[in-house]
Amino acid sequence: MSARDVSHSPVLTAIRQKFGSAVVEMHAFRGDETVVILPTKLHELMRFLRDDPRMQFNFLMDITAVDWPERHPRFDVVYHLYSLKYNRRLRVKTRVDDGDTVDSVTDLWRGANWLEREVYDMFGIRFRHHPDLRRILMYDEFEGHPLRKDYPLRQEQPRVPYRIAPRDPWRDPDIWNR
Repeated sequence: MSARDVSHSPVLTAIRQKFGSAVVEMHAFRGDETVVILPTKLHELMRFLRDDPRMQFNFLMDITAVDWPERHPRFDVVYHLYSLKYNRRLRVKTRVDDGDTVDSVTDLWRGANWLEREVYDMFGIRFRHHPDLRRILMYDEFEGHPLRKDYPLRQEQPRVPYRIAPRDPWRDPDIWNR
């Protein structure tokens, strides 16, 4: 099977049949299957991949992004899915530009919550209908998104006062040892 031959992949064939022109690109090479879909059809594709009995991609392993500053659209949002029943992996990508939004998949996989927050925090990509889209790794006052390729390496961040959370005697075991 060549790098672009998808005729031997039942998953990619079913996706091509169901989503047709919404599929931007797909390829399979040595068991590594990838589909690139239009952002407007992403949520529908993800629901199909999770719910269709032929697919059953019931485990969302990861969500990340790739920054291509010279390309339009600039970002690839990348989802890694796994089917426990069929022992099969699939990479789903969608391409968005700076300032565009992507549909959240937290209603399909609850574990997507923190993964989407991380992509937002590191790349600045917003997820439509996310229940709590805010920074997860960087502090609130942090300016910019550090995994963007145009992020200045020596940028100074605003200083914030040191924050100490008040101790809770009911949850802090050290209090009881005194």
